[in-house]
Amino acid sequence: MLEVNQNLAKHLKQQRQQKQWSLDQTASETGVSKAMLGQIERGESSPTITTLWKIASGFNISLSSLIEPITANSDARVIPPVLAEHKYLASDNAPVPPIFPYDPNMGFEMFEFILAPGVERLSEAHRPGVTEHVVVISGTMALLIDGQWLTLSEGEAIRFAADQPHGYRNDEHSPVTFHNIIHYGKTAADSPR
Repeated sequence: MLEVNQNLAKHLKQQRQQKQWSLDQTASETGVSKAMLGQIERGESSPTITTLWKIASGFNISLSSLIEPITANSDARVIPPVLAEHKYLASDNAPVPPIFPYDPNMGFEMFEFILAPGVERLSEAHRPGVTEHVVVISGTMALLIDGQWLTLSEGEAIRFAADQPHGYRNDEHSPVTFHNIIHYGKTAADSPR
């Protein structure tokens, strides 16, 4: 997790420098307190996924671009498995590393999440043109779309417009694993969130 926090600190500082924003302006644009932003930049804090979404939205960048190391572009690469303890999605946990980080040429990022029993995660609306593709790998989950909770079981998939509040919930007694592909459509491709 230390590497993710270091990447986050570096990317946050880099984004602020590129936009020539002070911590005050960054706080105003992202809705995250100046104190929290300072802690993140110093690598002293592991922000929640909600906080990361706010920061990414404020900068008009993808979530994964905040936490991934900068690497050389390559058309083919093997992605090593992510440790299971880093995939848990909860309201108070650290960021989840993507399987495929956002690539502006491809227009999407892909995550694998594990929801522990009883966990609910609500997400604010993304910008217009963003769609999410959810595929249940194992277990059963509930997905909030259009104000209603839908049940998805192992092997089922759904695609929905993510420019509305949405959420993920595990009402079962065992963990659920799902893949989430966030596609930034033509209207959102240059500034994902």
